[in-house]
Amino acid sequence: MLSITNSLTGEKAPFKPINPPDVGLYVCGMTVYDYCHLGHARALVAFDVVVRYLRASGYNVCYVRNITDVDDKIIQRAAELGEPIAALTERFTAAMQADADALNCLRPDQQPRATAHIAEIIAMIERLIERGYAYESAGDVYYAVSAFPDYGALSGKRLDELRVGARIEPDERKRDPADFTLWKAVPDQTPSWPSPWGPGRPGWHIECSAMSCHCLGEHFDIHGGGLDLKFPHHENEIAQSRAATGKAFANVWMHNGHVRIDNEKMAKSLGNFTTIREILAHYDAESVRYFLLSSHYRSPLNYSDEALDNARAGLERLYLALRGLPIEADSPAGVDQGDWVERFNAAMDDDFNTPLALAVLFDLARAINRAREQHDQVQAQSLAVQLRRLGAVLGLLEASPEAYLKATSALDDSEHARIDAQVAARDAARAAKDFTRADAIRDALERDGVVLEDNPEGTRWRRER
Repeated sequence: MLSITNSLTGEKAPFKPINPPDVGLYVCGMTVYDYCHLGHARALVAFDVVVRYLRASGYNVCYVRNITDVDDKIIQRAAELGEPIAALTERFTAAMQADADALNCLRPDQQPRATAHIAEIIAMIERLIERGYAYESAGDVYYAVSAFPDYGALSGKRLDELRVGARIEPDERKRDPADFTLWKAVPDQTPSWPSPWGPGRPGWHIECSAMSCHCLGEHFDIHGGGLDLKFPHHENEIAQSRAATGKAFANVWMHNGHVRIDNEKMAKSLGNFTTIREILAHYDAESVRYFLLSSHYRSPLNYSDEALDNARAGLERLYLALRGLPIEADSPAGVDQGDWVERFNAAMDDDFNTPLALAVLFDLARAINRAREQHDQVQAQSLAVQLRRLGAVLGLLEASPEAYLKATSALDDSEHARIDAQVAARDAARAAKDFTRADAIRDALERDGVVLEDNPEGTRWRRER
């Protein structure tokens, strides 16, 4: 049975959907003012695997990932670039989707944008005011954190600690330094929307509360996001949503760990980030995805070229096991199926333990290689079908082994054609018994990092990393 670590309780517990087999999952998406970095990629891939495994386990998942398309950072970036805000957000939304597609992430079932849900946001703020959890002040609306007794339950932070060092700016009308903005008055700025409190725009936290409740209802199964969102964003979401609806909001909270570089969190604010597209200029997308799954989603992940090289080497081992084996819809009948699926599911049922699931894939690849050595083609084919299927649950091993093993960012189509021509010339030399020329071609290819593999079906080649 699947167990998930719930950030709200700090405990791992069996997952019990509210209305099985349906599962509602909301994940905080991107603020679209720049290209996504590897930290964003980790969240994209981590929750993509959650969706894939839940569906493979028989659940009907409604996957919602929002887009924040109104924010102070967006307005500032548009001004810096001299670009209309709508054009900026459209451009970076498209870039984000292209990056997610490249990493083989399934598209969400719903992808709400904050600017399309202003009416729901205003309605939720009105409810909070009516229930005594929010107050208007000179066109701004603030959430009164002291009115919500459970504030801090997710993050473990106490209000008295949050107030230490906090201050109220001279132009603010806050009653408490810890209160946060629900609606920001911006009478002379754009974008803004009419509201009962005057023209303005929503605060970041209320956007996700309104969108998640609109898409999944006031009580749903799982809410996810990066660890950096735990406080204040997710803490504030809980306070707003529970106060507005009187319901539990999300049952399970999941947070993926940071990607680190030089022992610091990778973040735009720190200026130490590497964008997804910069990495994909040097490494294939599947190796990047494998790297992101090589550590448990809740653990920190250290980024380095060596780690990505190791990911590529690991994928090559798996694809080499699959190479040359026909992949049928079903495993051949009458062969030992083993316990690979049970072992894989046991790993994933343990809070989506992808490193352990990957270890099962490598054990399976070794079993395929043993079957090959024993000339048991039927058994090898049966195991290859399982390896493909289990890999697909992780979004891996869906390419042609031949294509993957030849692929590298350093090679274009002309280079592929050149190597194919050299391999064909070597085959011709061997057929003519000109072994001196054949060996010379092999040696030249090896110096270029190309490995040749001779077999009864012909000669295959792959790049050596």
